[in-house]
Amino acid sequence: MALFFLTNPSYEKSLQAKYYYEIGDYHEAYKLANEAFVLDVYNRMASTIMAQSKTSMKYEKYIEQSKSYLREINDIIANDTIDEAKRSKIKLMSEVMVDSYIKLAPSVVTDKALVDEAARYHEQFEKILEKVDR
Repeated sequence: MALFFLTNPSYEKSLQAKYYYEIGDYHEAYKLANEAFVLDVYNRMASTIMAQSKTSMKYEKYIEQSKSYLREINDIIANDTIDEAKRSKIKLMSEVMVDSYIKLAPSVVTDKALVDEAARYHEQFEKILEKVDR
């Protein structure tokens, strides 16, 4: 059985994809899993790794966007006065991030650190939104 996995190009790429998924390189894992899936559409390992990598990449994108928006919000808050336009901008950014979080769907194998970090950012945006709505 092990020989089959090591000699079949599709499963060889799947094992490489699994390695990259485990170390957190979701883009490379997705690429390799996709290549494996193209070689053998019945390769369930490749299909699963592709799906999980795609989910993890969504979490990474959410986290990066959160960091970017929080930097921008902190720059706005650093000024002494916040006019209505800036307040609306902060509210809109917070609403986008709260709504985006709802669309994320973790699975059992999604990296818990990613899920937890995204949840922390979601909480921050909910708090910001609560303060801006006052």
